[in-house]
Amino acid sequence: MPPTNPTEPPQMTDIDLKAKEYYFNRALSWLEFNKRVLQEAYDPRTPLLERLKFMAIHSSNLDEFFMIRVAGLKQQVESGITEGSADGIPPQEQLAAIRQYLRPTVTEQHRFFELELRPRLAQEGIFLLHYADLHPEQQAYLHQYFINQIFPILTPLAIDPAHPFPYISSLSLNLLVSVQDPTSGQELFARVKVPGGFPRFVTLPNHLPRSDQHQGGAWVGIPLEDVIAHNLESLFPGMKILNHYAFRITRSADLELETDKADDLLIAIEQEIRKRRFGSVVRLEVQKQIPPSIRHTLIDELDIDETDVYDVEGLLCLNNLFSLLELPLPHLKDPSWHPITPASFHRVDERESQFSLNTLDPTVELEHWEAAAGELFGLIRERDLLVHHPYHSFVTTVQRFITLAAYDPKVLAIKMTLYRTSGDSPIVKALIAAAENGKQVAVLVELKARFDEENNILWARKLEKVGVHVVYGVPGLKTHTKTLLVVRQEAGEIRRYVHIGTGNYNPKTAGLYEDLGLFTCCPDLGADLTDLFNFLTGYSRQRDYRKLLIAPVTMRDRMLALIQREIEHSRSGGQGRIIAKMNAITDGQIIRALYAASQAGVEIDLIIRGMCCIRPGVPGVSERIRVISVIGRFLEHSRIFYFENNGNPEYFIGSADWRSRNLDRRVEAIVPITDPHTGTELKGILDLMLSDNRQAWDLQPDGRYQQRRPADHEPERGTHAVLMEMTRKELKERYFN
Repeated sequence: MPPTNPTEPPQMTDIDLKAKEYYFNRALSWLEFNKRVLQEAYDPRTPLLERLKFMAIHSSNLDEFFMIRVAGLKQQVESGITEGSADGIPPQEQLAAIRQYLRPTVTEQHRFFELELRPRLAQEGIFLLHYADLHPEQQAYLHQYFINQIFPILTPLAIDPAHPFPYISSLSLNLLVSVQDPTSGQELFARVKVPGGFPRFVTLPNHLPRSDQHQGGAWVGIPLEDVIAHNLESLFPGMKILNHYAFRITRSADLELETDKADDLLIAIEQEIRKRRFGSVVRLEVQKQIPPSIRHTLIDELDIDETDVYDVEGLLCLNNLFSLLELPLPHLKDPSWHPITPASFHRVDERESQFSLNTLDPTVELEHWEAAAGELFGLIRERDLLVHHPYHSFVTTVQRFITLAAYDPKVLAIKMTLYRTSGDSPIVKALIAAAENGKQVAVLVELKARFDEENNILWARKLEKVGVHVVYGVPGLKTHTKTLLVVRQEAGEIRRYVHIGTGNYNPKTAGLYEDLGLFTCCPDLGADLTDLFNFLTGYSRQRDYRKLLIAPVTMRDRMLALIQREIEHSRSGGQGRIIAKMNAITDGQIIRALYAASQAGVEIDLIIRGMCCIRPGVPGVSERIRVISVIGRFLEHSRIFYFENNGNPEYFIGSADWRSRNLDRRVEAIVPITDPHTGTELKGILDLMLSDNRQAWDLQPDGRYQQRRPADHEPERGTHAVLMEMTRKELKERYFN
C-alpha cells in the first residue's frame, strides 16, 4: 500500500505558494500551543487546583517535546542535515529558536508558581512548605519517616576517580551533594537519586503542631527531595554536609527501528525500549543557585552543551503538581462531570437493567446477553448513531458494544485496531472473553504507539494466549486508525456492524479527551473495513474503497479533490466553504491547496488544537483563512471535516490530521457521514466552537495567538461548558418530560 503522488493544486496567481514566508515552523508552533496550555494556569477564571493541573500538563508536554522533537533535531544536526522544513529554518537554527523561546517561558512559569500560585494555595489552607518553615515536631516526624521509609532505599553514589559518574535515568529527580572529609578537608561529591514509588509531596499529619502562620490548613506537605536533603547526615556519617543541589535530565526517547528489516517486530521493539533508557541527554534542569564549577561538572559528565541547560528557580519538575488535584476540595476544582448514556442507547439501558448486565458476568444466561445485544444491534440497524465523548459515556456505548458482542451467541467474529488502551483495559478483557466464547477475534496491536509500547506488548501476549489472532502492524507504517468490525449471524444472513472513531479505545482517556465515534451497519462501510482488516492481517494491494478514505492509499487524493471541488464551486459563482477541525496541520501540499482555495474565494475556518504551519490572513494568499485553537477542560481530539459543496454539504470524521505522517506513513481511516441528522450534530459542534469566546484563541498572521474575551454584557460561551449544559438538559428532558 504505497503512498500516492497526487499533483499540486493549480495556483490562482503568480505568487509562489511554496515560499517559506507562508509557513510557520512546526516546533515553534507546538511551543505556542503549549504556551496556550500554560495560559490556563495563569488565567484567574480557572479554579485554583485546575491551574496546578495546567502547570503540570505544560511541564509534562515539554518533557515529551525534548525527548522527541529536540532529540530529533539534534540527530539531524549530528547527521549533517542542513535543509530546513517548509518554513526554511535549518535544524541548528530551530534549536536556537527553541531555546530563545523557552528560556523566558520556563522562567516565567516557575516564577508564577512560586510568587502567585503558592501564596494562593496558602490562602486556601494548602501549604507546600520548605523544610525550614516547619515546626520542630513536624521536622522530627519527617526525620523518623525518612529513617523508616526512605533511608533503606537510598544508595549514595560517590563521584571520584575510583567511582565514575553514575548513570542518570531520564526524568528522574536527583540531588548532587557536596560533603567535606573532616580528616583531609577535601570536598567530595555524590549523587543521590530521589526514589520513585513515593509521593512527591510528603503529607504531614494534622495532629502535629504547626507554625503560627500555618494553622488551620487543610493540607501541609513538603517535597520529598527536601526531606532527603535535610537528613543527609544519615547517608554520609562522619562527613560534613556542605550543600546539595537538585537536578533532572531528559534523554532522547525516539525509537530508531527499521521495521522493514525486523525479523520479529515484537522482539525488536522490546530491544529498542531497553535501549531508550540509555538515549543521549538533551536537557539538564538545575537549580539556579548551583555553583558554576558544579554546573560545569554536570555538563562535562553528561556530554552536553551549556545551551542544553535550563536554570530553575524553586521547585523542579512541576509535573507532580497533578497529585494535588486529589485533595478533597471540590470548591477549588471544576465541577464534577459524569458522562451520560445518549438517548439513542436508552433502550439498551432498560434492557440491561432487567438482567443486571453491568459486568462481564458469564453466569448470565445466554438468551439475556442475546436480548440485550439484539436491542443494541437493532438500534444501529434503524439509523447511524453518533457518540460524543466525554459528554456521552464511553463505557455505556463503545465498551458496551464490544462487551455485548463478546457474549452474544449470534456474533461470529470481532476485528479491531488497538493503538492505545488503559493498563487494566476492559476492552481487552472483553476480547479475551470473546475468544474464549469461540468467536473469531483478530486484533491489530500497534506496538509503535509512542510511550505505550510496553503496555501494548503486555496486552498482545495476553490476547495471543487465549487464541486471539494478533498482528503487530504493517512494515513501514504505523496503524493509527480507530476501527472495529463485528460480524453477526441474523435470520440466515451475515451482517456487519462498524464503529469508526477519532480516539483510542481507552475508557480512561475517553473521560478527558473529546472524541467522536460512529456506529453503523452500512454494507459498504462493512465491506470496506473487511478489506482494510484483510490488508492489515494478510497480504493485500487494495487500492479502491467504496466509502472510506484510507491512508496512505486514497486519503490524500480525496482530500485534495474535495478542496479542489470547493475551488470550482467558488470560481463558478457557487458556495465554497471548508471547515476542518483537527489536532494539527503541517502538510505542505494540503496547505498550498488551502491557499489556492482562499485565492479562489473559498471561505475556510480551521479549528486546530496544536501545531499549525498555515499562515492565515496574508493578503493575496490566505485572507479568507481563519484559524482558531480551543484549549480548556477537555483535550480536543476529534477530527471533523466539512465541505459546503455548493449547498449540499458533506461531512467526514476520522483518525487523521492533515500531516504528512498521517497521510503518507500511517494507516488511517476517515468515514463520510451520510445521515442528515448526524451531519446536523457535527455542524452544531463546529459552529459552537467557531463562536467560542472563552476557550478559543485566534491565530494572527505573525504566528501569535490572541485569546478571545466576551464583549461587555456578552455572555461567556465556552465550548466545553456549553456542551456539558446541553448534555445535562438532554438528560433532564429524558427523565422529567
